Amino acid sequence: MASEDGPYHSRALKVGVPKETAEGERRVALVPEGVEKLGKQDIEVLVESGAGRDFNLDEAYEEAGATIASDAAEVYKQADVVLKIRVPSDEEIGQLGDGQVVIGFLEPLTEPERIEKLAEAGATALALETVPRIARAQSMDALSSMGSIGGYKAALLAADSLGRYLPMMTTAAGTMKAGKVMVLGVGVAGLQAIATMKRLGADVEAFDIRPEVADQVRSLGATWIEAKDEEEEQEAEEEEPAEPSTGQKLAGGLRALLGLPERSSDENGASASGEESDEEAAGDEEDEEDTGGYAKEQSEEKQRRDQELVSERITQMDVVLTTALVPGRKAPTLVTEEMVSSMKPGSLIVDLAAESGGNCELTEAGEIVDHEQVKIHGPTDVASTLPIHASALLSRNMVNLLTHLVKDKDKDEDDDSDDDDEPELEFDFEDQITDETCVAHDGEVRGRTREALDQKSDKETEAQ
Repeated sequence: MASEDGPYHSRALKVGVPKETAEGERRVALVPEGVEKLGKQDIEVLVESGAGRDFNLDEAYEEAGATIASDAAEVYKQADVVLKIRVPSDEEIGQLGDGQVVIGFLEPLTEPERIEKLAEAGATALALETVPRIARAQSMDALSSMGSIGGYKAALLAADSLGRYLPMMTTAAGTMKAGKVMVLGVGVAGLQAIATMKRLGADVEAFDIRPEVADQVRSLGATWIEAKDEEEEQEAEEEEPAEPSTGQKLAGGLRALLGLPERSSDENGASASGEESDEEAAGDEEDEEDTGGYAKEQSEEKQRRDQELVSERITQMDVVLTTALVPGRKAPTLVTEEMVSSMKPGSLIVDLAAESGGNCELTEAGEIVDHEQVKIHGPTDVASTLPIHASALLSRNMVNLLTHLVKDKDKDEDDDSDDDDEPELEFDFEDQITDETCVAHDGEVRGRTREALDQKSDKETEAQ
């Protein structure tokens, strides 16, 4: 915990990693690789015994340079920075002291009261969900890391649950046609779902309200769903290409895995999962809330045409994968009950937005709903089902964000003090990454989280 002289003086900066207490959570916030990287920056790491579950053992952490703590209380007592996956419970918040830092998926827009409790405890909170979608923050973008895993696992879940082949199969008894798959929402999760389904041999179609992502869909060998009268609208004037966004880089990597040629055309564009391109993220603040995928407003006519387009194609599908998420809001409804009723018997839907209300009108989080011979899967905590790679990716995101916060100070040649060599955290709110990621500091709830908290309070007051 912070000393009397300040949070990060008199001793080395210490990072703590407690066990995750949320039911079913199998990930860990830092893996041994991350411990080694932080050690090279003279940052000490304290890991609660068993935090790495059965895939990152205590011995591996010790070999990487970490100290093993017997329980969570020891971690919270000693750590300057606590790395977590899920938002801290009331008990965990009670163990935090003034000046300590918490980094994790803190759900600031859906649970702003929890952030308020962290602020009241004197903690500084950094939410991984709010890392800005800009080029220099891509290595810290945990939503993209977990979205990629979600898209991959959704495809496997669908393949395992479907009562037919996905690839075309030729047998002595005849040929079975390839399964038809529709992906709704072309963000990181959607792109990974498309690529995985293509590797499994399915015939894949995709749709997003943003026509500029069509090139990414086609580059993966999938069919872009579009209305005939909109084809010309997609041919935008050529512009100077910006630095590739996360989605663009992912599309390029997935093309390589599929053995497809590189695309020379620009792949700018946000996704139905709420991603922003670098250009959009750099836009006016007043427009930020409405940029990216289903977060932006559409005309009623455009909504009607999109719904008709999806309704027409969905009747032919064996699998529908939905990935549209809007941070801090209920997931948009893309598949109505009427659409589900029109699907073929034996077909299924995998809704990756289940925890946020679902993209399908019939989705129930954590359940499999059977509606007129169509199954709707509402998986939750999908990334946690691949804990080894999920933890490895999250660990890198955590290390990169923490490294960004470490003060880059030049050593004074005339000062022989060892203190100058020790790392310190610096919260520079002139920096976009720090400003948008930090949701609580110095006893105050910050930014959009403050707005969400005030809106919630106003609604409760009106209800009374």
